[in-house]
Amino acid sequence: MKKIIITLAFIICLSAIFAEHFPVPAYQITPKYYACYRAAEKMDIDGQMNEPAWQKARWTEPFIDIEGKLKPQPFYNTQVKMLYDDEYFYFYAYLEDKDLWATLTERDAVIFHDNDFEIFIDPDGDTHDYYELEVNAFNTIWDLLVLKPYRDRAQVAVNAWDIKGLQSAVHLDGTINDNSDEDRGWGVEIAIPWSVLAECAHKPAPPKNEEIWRVNFSRVHYDLDKEGTGYQKRRDLQSGNPLPEYNWTWSPQGLIAMHYPEQWGYVQFFAQEVSEEAAEIDFQLSTKELDKVLLRQIYYAQKQYFMNNKKYAKTLKELDFDYPYQAKNYKIEIFTSPHTYEVILTNKKTKEQLFIFQDGRLLEAIDF
Repeated sequence: MKKIIITLAFIICLSAIFAEHFPVPAYQITPKYYACYRAAEKMDIDGQMNEPAWQKARWTEPFIDIEGKLKPQPFYNTQVKMLYDDEYFYFYAYLEDKDLWATLTERDAVIFHDNDFEIFIDPDGDTHDYYELEVNAFNTIWDLLVLKPYRDRAQVAVNAWDIKGLQSAVHLDGTINDNSDEDRGWGVEIAIPWSVLAECAHKPAPPKNEEIWRVNFSRVHYDLDKEGTGYQKRRDLQSGNPLPEYNWTWSPQGLIAMHYPEQWGYVQFFAQEVSEEAAEIDFQLSTKELDKVLLRQIYYAQKQYFMNNKKYAKTLKELDFDYPYQAKNYKIEIFTSPHTYEVILTNKKTKEQLFIFQDGRLLEAIDF
């Protein structure tokens, strides 16, 4: 299984290297936001949301296509709720589906070959050392520690890594692999221990009050045809190959790639207990987050420049890079060697500095 994952990652990386253009989001997306509150009671992980805390927690917005406004709205609804306490980060997702189907039963199988639900967590937002968890309607788990996005290195997924103490359960609202009836969907409930998330958070876990982590969710869905009493993936009539899957996400990526952590949503943790009276939060991106967006655009430009020239640009002029807003507010320095670079962005107003490197890792001055 590990060899399969490494090969997939290597192919993805090679396809990017030899593509005419480095893949970037098709348009500027403002990531989604969710306010996550504490659960005041013990949570029973059974695939249902019977606890009062779940009833009080708000749903995310319905999932949309991974490419956002470039594709039609999904024909099935998917939404998530989040809670936390001192031990766990909790998730409850409900996926509408008229045909419940799954095939994979072995842990760490490549779950997205089935219809699935996926969680991505980057605690410190540097786009490195993040977590991926996938589950199908059989409650089969694939958990991964991803050291770097596949665009930045071939062998990055640690498949042998497991979430110690993970709790998960699925509740089927219908009958699985039975085409004689019409199903309604499935719910999945997951509890991830903070003790595991802390390993790569590089900061305390559970998070402090009002702290923000980067999180996203994905749903992979295939068109199905009836076969016998069950189902098979719908196939292209000419090639005989299965039709491509749908990729639906909470916070859209702007391209068909989940491993762009800078596009994931913002989850802000609050120390108060969840309540139905909790006010809507008017979340605005901070100046620092907007500066990170600018620095990431320079990283994209350096990726393209290296593909074209087999070296990194030493100046913004070489990159033919235009500031998206108010150049006078920034000092940008680029330091290169034959195979590496470092870009330092200084915000002249706030005096804060941000750093990005050739492998895409983005750090703040306090991280050094």
